[in-house]
Amino acid sequence: MKNCYSLAAVLALTLVAAGPVCAQKGKPATSADLTARVAQLAEQEKTQVIAWRRDLHEHPELGNQETRTAALVADHLRKLGLEVQTGVARTGVVALLKGGRPGPVVALRADMDGLPVTETTGLPFASKVRTDYNGQQVGVMHACGHDTHVAMLLGAAEVLVKMKKDLPGTVKFIFQPAEEGSLPGIEGGARLMVKEGVLENPKVDAVFGLHIQAQTEVGRLSYRPGGEMASSDVFSIKVKGKSAHGAYPWLAVDPVVTAAQIILGLQTIVSRQAELTEDAVVLTVGMVHGGVRNNIIPEQVELTGTIRCLNKDMQQKVWAAVRRTATGIAESAGATAEVDITNYAPITYNDPALTRRMVPSLERAAGPANVTIQKAVTGAEDFAFYQEKVPGLFVFVGGMPKGTDPATTAPHHTAGFFVDESGLTLGVRTLATLALDYLNGK
Repeated sequence: MKNCYSLAAVLALTLVAAGPVCAQKGKPATSADLTARVAQLAEQEKTQVIAWRRDLHEHPELGNQETRTAALVADHLRKLGLEVQTGVARTGVVALLKGGRPGPVVALRADMDGLPVTETTGLPFASKVRTDYNGQQVGVMHACGHDTHVAMLLGAAEVLVKMKKDLPGTVKFIFQPAEEGSLPGIEGGARLMVKEGVLENPKVDAVFGLHIQAQTEVGRLSYRPGGEMASSDVFSIKVKGKSAHGAYPWLAVDPVVTAAQIILGLQTIVSRQAELTEDAVVLTVGMVHGGVRNNIIPEQVELTGTIRCLNKDMQQKVWAAVRRTATGIAESAGATAEVDITNYAPITYNDPALTRRMVPSLERAAGPANVTIQKAVTGAEDFAFYQEKVPGLFVFVGGMPKGTDPATTAPHHTAGFFVDESGLTLGVRTLATLALDYLNGK
């Protein structure tokens, strides 16, 4: 085709300098045409996407408190001429882009919240925000890259608005609060968005999301069909005994010693009861609370922790084992154990059929050599709540400088967390390409 990019040029990602792309006169745009146009527009948005990211990074907000972030997002989406709804699931923003022709509905999601972490990166735009969290003064930081997610989705919205005529259907942009959770007892995040109908009116047919990965080189995408990220369950075990003076333990039913035995017993669920050749399991006790004085045996000790599983059958077996272990050990000591287990997030499950269908789109966005299947992750993502309702695909995009040893990089959720911003343009391309290809039946 004259004055248009070749597919080889697309995969080489040398599209931007050559000028606009076009379809052959009288014929619809091909995948190569659309990919080339996406790459061109995404490159044009590069500076703006980085500026958004830096602004958001400098002004992070905790879950269900993302008022400034939501206002920035809503204001820009309105400037693009989109239908915008605010206040969804407290601070969420949802926008609709109706394409040039009728067709299906695809959703693209980004999460907006930061974490109670005091930043130590030394970046010129590092967060200096402090706030009260759970009764403590804490720093606030985008220590998991949600600032990049918002910036990449805003960039994708810019690209897709400019390609509206090539959209046979509707794109729903979901900017979600509280992916990291909120204060105890306060509902939020994807669970609440789904409950409030974010996947309806119009009904979403498929949903896509990205997560920056600070231990993967820029320019690379990774995914996993089926169970990609673990479910996240919170368990609480209240061990109740009988109080007494610490000098006379025979007068007590000691919940401290009993709780210690329960902690050790819980570890055998993973090491001796879980079939680890099938799937990974993680069980961690993160908090132990009990007692007020060194010489008083308390009446109660509370254990709190997390369970991570990659399939539902294993999850149910582990839940049963936690209850059995805690109550059995407590009974053997003459104490009681009350066990409560709450699901924070389901398994992040990439629909196999949708994943197979969209892998060529990922390869068009990044180049086939830069798209890989990854191992399962025991971290969790509440994107899973959308995937419980409609087919979904969740993809990781590289954010580590090229040539860096992953072992030397700061992990997610830590004070030194760092993202190479040159990787954000690939995220914009990927989101836009997934939406375009899905709506065009690719």
